[in-house]
Amino acid sequence: MNHIKALIMKFIMIAIVLSIILTGIFDVEFSDTLLISLVLTVVAYLLGDLMIFRKTGDRDAHDRTGNNDTAGHSNSADHKKRNMMATIGDIVLSFLVIWLMGEMLFAKTDDIIAASLISALAIGAGEWFFHKYLDKNVFPEKDGRAATGNTNH
Repeated sequence: MNHIKALIMKFIMIAIVLSIILTGIFDVEFSDTLLISLVLTVVAYLLGDLMIFRKTGDRDAHDRTGNNDTAGHSNSADHKKRNMMATIGDIVLSFLVIWLMGEMLFAKTDDIIAASLISALAIGAGEWFFHKYLDKNVFPEKDGRAATGNTNH
């Protein structure tokens, strides 16, 4: 259920950003904006969130050592590392998906590269905060709750 909530939140964020930038500024049809939002949501969640964000970082290696003296510090450092890697990945992925789908759907827009870049940077800013939500609500093992047995954060 947490994954469904996360997907819905991600779709809404992406759809709002793309509606403002693609439809509002670059006059892209709203139906094309929604289609790109849907595709980007699924692809970015699978690649950016489930693969890059969830699988990277030092948290698991730290847990195996049994060193809990710096657990709070390593948790924060681990999140920042994973968040930075996943956010950069999301920006690149967003740019590519928006650009390629834009070329296929509405080649009438001459500024598709500019629209894709602006959209990708705005989505990346939202993703930075979305990853914090994922740590707390979807991937509690990365937030340290599963490792300590405390799931009531």
